[in-house]
Amino acid sequence: MYKLIKLAQNKLFVVAMMLVVSAVFIAPAFAGEEPAGGSAGGSAGGSAGGSEKTDVFGIKEVEKNMPLGKQDFVTTITSLINVLLGLLGVVAVVIILIAGFKWMTAGGNDDKVSEARKMLFAGIIGLAIILSAWAIARFVLVQLGNATAATDLDGQKLL
Repeated sequence: MYKLIKLAQNKLFVVAMMLVVSAVFIAPAFAGEEPAGGSAGGSAGGSAGGSEKTDVFGIKEVEKNMPLGKQDFVTTITSLINVLLGLLGVVAVVIILIAGFKWMTAGGNDDKVSEARKMLFAGIIGLAIILSAWAIARFVLVQLGNATAATDLDGQKLL
C-alpha cells in the first residue's frame, strides 16, 4: 500500500494515468467514425455523397430508450433547487426535533441542557439559512426568466 501511495505522488505517473483513462473514454468515439472521404468501401452500401452524419456517441439511441423530461432548463433547475432545499429543510427540522428530545431527557443536567440548546439554535439558524437560500434562488430564477422571456413548450410564460 505504501508503494502505491509513493507511486501516486510521482507526477509523471499521475499524468500517464490521466492519459490512459482519457484514452479509454475517448477511443470509443473515434471507433465509429467514417473516413473523411466517405465510406472506405466505395459507394456500395455507403451513404450517397457522405452527407448523412453518424451518431458517434450514440445519443439518439439513448434518447429513444431513456424517458427523460422535455422541460426547459429553467424549470428543471427550479425543480432541482426546490427538491434539494426541501431535503435540507427536513434535515434541519430533524436536528431541531433531536435537540428538543435531548433537552427533554436532560433530567436537569446543565451540560446536557446547554448542549441541546446549542443544537436547537444551530438547527433554527440552519432552517433560516435554507429558507433564505430558497428565497434568493427563487428571486434570481424569476428575474432570469423575465429577462430572457422564458416560455414553456406551450408558449406560456414561466414563473
